[in-house]
Amino acid sequence: MEQPKFKLAVRYAGTAAAVVVIVLAYHFVIRVNPTTVALTFLIGVLIVSANWGLQPAIFMALVATLAFNYYFLPPIGTLRINDPQNWVALLAFLVTALIASQLAERARREAQRANERRREAERLYKFSQQLLSSDNVVELLNAIPRYIVERFGVKAAAISLPNRPDVYRSSSAIHDLELHDLQLVCMRGEPMTDPEKQVWFMPLRMGVRVVGSMGVSGAMLSRETLEAMSSLIAIAIERAGAVEKLGRAEAARESEQLRSALLDSVTHEFRTPLTGIKASATSLLSNPGLDAAQRLELLTVIDEESDRLNRLVGEAAEMAQLDANQFELQLAAHPIQEAVDAALEKAKPALSQHPVEVRIPSDLPPVRMDQGRITEVVTQLLENAAKYSSPQSPIQITAEVGNRMVMTSVADRGPGIDDFEQSLIFEKFYRGRGQRLQVQGTGMGLAIAKAIVEAHGGKIGVTSQPGHGSVFYFTLALA
Repeated sequence: MEQPKFKLAVRYAGTAAAVVVIVLAYHFVIRVNPTTVALTFLIGVLIVSANWGLQPAIFMALVATLAFNYYFLPPIGTLRINDPQNWVALLAFLVTALIASQLAERARREAQRANERRREAERLYKFSQQLLSSDNVVELLNAIPRYIVERFGVKAAAISLPNRPDVYRSSSAIHDLELHDLQLVCMRGEPMTDPEKQVWFMPLRMGVRVVGSMGVSGAMLSRETLEAMSSLIAIAIERAGAVEKLGRAEAARESEQLRSALLDSVTHEFRTPLTGIKASATSLLSNPGLDAAQRLELLTVIDEESDRLNRLVGEAAEMAQLDANQFELQLAAHPIQEAVDAALEKAKPALSQHPVEVRIPSDLPPVRMDQGRITEVVTQLLENAAKYSSPQSPIQITAEVGNRMVMTSVADRGPGIDDFEQSLIFEKFYRGRGQRLQVQGTGMGLAIAKAIVEAHGGKIGVTSQPGHGSVFYFTLALA
């Protein structure tokens, strides 16, 4: 309260000083006629009114009238006026100064209001941009009060929705905005204000429907701004809710598709080895007269299909363990060459029709890894390269250091993967659209490899161009 009084006193002193300067200049330095003096005083009144307001301008007009009479109207040096024309001139000067100061004050206020409206429009625009930053309803409700405080300079803000028990506040330490008042405004659908406490409550309207309530305290905001804020918030909440519902519907649809794909994939993959085992066992039992070569061939089929069935069950169990984080890594410093050599030996049957070229520098520093798990990753990438490449096409393995990481790559000359599928092939049970009916598999191998690499703190990915092959790579930190 003291600061505005002091500022007003300074303005009054400034206007008096301006009158003194004009009097000194025209009475002692430059001799001019009374008309020039009156116009100069009038200009001063206009300047004061435009910059400091009406009250200092009226004060200057009165002081200037007295100074004009005393120093410039005869008889000089007294406040008496002998000539009636001077009375008219003095009165005209005073009236003109007062009217001019009022007009200047009105223009100043209009300019201030225009600037305030412009600033409010800018703040509302930036506020609306912030409201679009989240599609999650809970996250948005927690952020909105903070956005209001940051953007509009209020002390506190709160949001309440009738279908949620919580009050979302800008700060947990400030409780100026009571839940009862927020609920009352939401029920009535009418704003509620307390100018003395500088508290405003507004319903959040979506058309004629009230979806919640908003409270702000600690700043003077116009009714128009509060209504615009409440409308923007209501729209943002409804939008986020609609996006969430759409997301849940899309997730349910994708879940159903995934379930169907899983059942189809698992059924097909398990049925194939079981069919081979069943057919071979039936032939052995129904044809006791088979010679040794025929019996050996059927037993070999049973043995191979049993191994395949065992591998499928193992992949499913391992995928479940990885999903539940029920595995431990035996981390130690190992050269990546060791994992590559072990994988080449493990994948030898799958690579029998493919020349493999290994380009790993001998001085490559060791990496921190679980050798058995990383061997499994490399094996999966090698088997995939062999499975999806034509016979006799080469496969290349490389490794290099960059940014304190070792990147290991497996390149093939297969059909390639289009951009859309490159982000999907590491998902569980997903298989390429063009290959799922031609190549056997469950769609779990790359998902297992991704989980293992990410458990090591690395990344796995693919670069590919349809018709020119693919390069699968993963990174591990240096030991």
